Amino acid sequence: MHLIVGLGNPGKEYEKTRHNVGFDILDLISDKYNINMNRTKFKGVYGDGKIDDERVILLKPATFMNLSGESVKAVCDFYKIKNENIIVIYDDISLSVGRMRIRKSGSAGGHNGIKNIISNLSSDVFPRVKVGVGAPIGDLISHVLGRFSTEDRIEVEKVFNVAADAVQCIITKGTCEAMNNFNGIKV
Repeated sequence: MHLIVGLGNPGKEYEKTRHNVGFDILDLISDKYNINMNRTKFKGVYGDGKIDDERVILLKPATFMNLSGESVKAVCDFYKIKNENIIVIYDDISLSVGRMRIRKSGSAGGHNGIKNIISNLSSDVFPRVKVGVGAPIGDLISHVLGRFSTEDRIEVEKVFNVAADAVQCIITKGTCEAMNNFNGIKV
């Protein structure tokens, strides 16, 4: 069983912001694999289904970004999911729009949602799909909570489809194979 977590903030005011690309990609995965995300528990909204005959839980933490780990830990404890089977999708300001990078483990890189997940899991060993939202020109908070320009939104939505394919590859072929196939490509 795999847990696929899309990071973001709940509420209409945060929809389509840079910080919510994880939620956007999870919506795409939910539609693509017909997984209904209609349950509320574990401090989040979730659904379960299958991707290529592998059981998956899709999770959007409802804790707001900085406390995402509470929701992730609650699901992992209940379903006994190993860290290596948790895939976290989130925004990365160190990657330009149109870029994506997969990692097996590592530091939070300044991302508070990842920092909280690492703290709650007591480990930094879990696969991540990082989606570029570009570097801030001014204030970081205004940048990540802001929306993309029309052109950048078109570019980042192309990455959403590639990220969904990358998640499927992680589940079926492993993180190393996904890194080999998807890291370094620009859409």
